[in-house]
Amino acid sequence: MAEGTVSMAEVETSFQKFAVHGDTKATGKEMNGKNFAKICKDCHIIDGKNVTTTDVDIVFSKVKAKSARVITFEQFNQALIELAPKRFKGKGKEEAVQQLYGLIIGKDPANAGVTKVAKAAAVERLTDSTKYTGSHKERFDDSGKGKGKGGREDIPDTSGYVTAYKGTKDKTLAF
Repeated sequence: MAEGTVSMAEVETSFQKFAVHGDTKATGKEMNGKNFAKICKDCHIIDGKNVTTTDVDIVFSKVKAKSARVITFEQFNQALIELAPKRFKGKGKEEAVQQLYGLIIGKDPANAGVTKVAKAAAVERLTDSTKYTGSHKERFDDSGKGKGKGGREDIPDTSGYVTAYKGTKDKTLAF
């Protein structure tokens, strides 16, 4: 590979990875606006000074077909060519585009900042069923597993006997 040029196959590989990110039905041939913004953010095309999220959204709208909600790899390239001179001011158009490709190749969608399960001491204490007392304790069996509906509701005894009666129906009455 010649110095300063980037393999389009590598750019397309990154395009496909971002195109399917978060979308189970995506084929990798087209990218939606959200994923276009994500590739720009994760690959540091958006720098907050020269290129902002607004610029990225405008360029996306410009290159996509009128009624379409996605862009193809060719339209993606067109968008990058529009963004390159903004991102790398003072560089020639071709050089700026090559540098932009350099930012994209080999990148995968980052999952930074994705919600993680909270493991705080307070949460741990509140979800420990062995520490429950009173009526809440009855919602769990001896192993700490919840009883479900049976632990939450008073299920009436429909045997036909009065509440205060001490015997059960299988005992005979002795007078």
